[in-house]
Amino acid sequence: MTGSSGGRPLRVDAARNREAILEAAREVFAAQGTDASLEEVARCAGVGIATLYRRFPTRDDLVAAAFAPKMAAYAQAAAAAVAEADAWEGFSGYVRTVCAMQACDAGFADVVALTFPGTRALDRQLRKATAGVNGVIERAKADGALRQDFVMEDLVLVLLANAGVVNATSRHAPDAWERFVAYLLDAFRAPGRSQLPEPVSATRLAAAVRRQARVRRPDGPSGRTGHERVPR
Repeated sequence: MTGSSGGRPLRVDAARNREAILEAAREVFAAQGTDASLEEVARCAGVGIATLYRRFPTRDDLVAAAFAPKMAAYAQAAAAAVAEADAWEGFSGYVRTVCAMQACDAGFADVVALTFPGTRALDRQLRKATAGVNGVIERAKADGALRQDFVMEDLVLVLLANAGVVNATSRHAPDAWERFVAYLLDAFRAPGRSQLPEPVSATRLAAAVRRQARVRRPDGPSGRTGHERVPR
């Protein structure tokens, strides 16, 4: 017997199946994004689709469990930014680190971009992991290093944009994101050379990202919506 995420012990074979599913999910999501076919995940894990849904009743459950180690790394990046004495280095280092994490994993690129506010489990994990980032932003602005009109929602736009660059260039130009992020960081330095339009409200940005996540997850056997439970 061994432990499970729900606190109840699993039989050895059930625990083995769970780990196989998680490993397969990481590989499939990394290659295809979090809207990949769950049937493909089950096939790669060597289990039936019913077994996958028995362990992870919704896509959100599987995504959250598969990316738990990535979320821990995300939290460590935020903690390092908070601890950095130089406010600009804390901010810019955080942006580069998270964008590099996106570049290494197409699935994670979706997790921190397309699903940023879109799934309950990941929303909780991401909010916890980024709890100190707004303070880093405000400190960099107070030090005169970051332009005064930068807001937290702009960081979400950065992740959305970088996810697009990563997904478009990862096969043939895997380092393209580095130049893109360098351009962005240069634009974020104070003082800003031009006045920006009004920032996107957090509510409208969340609605836009949720819509994009739904578009990328059509209903049906291979793309069930995030919170939908599968009939037994």
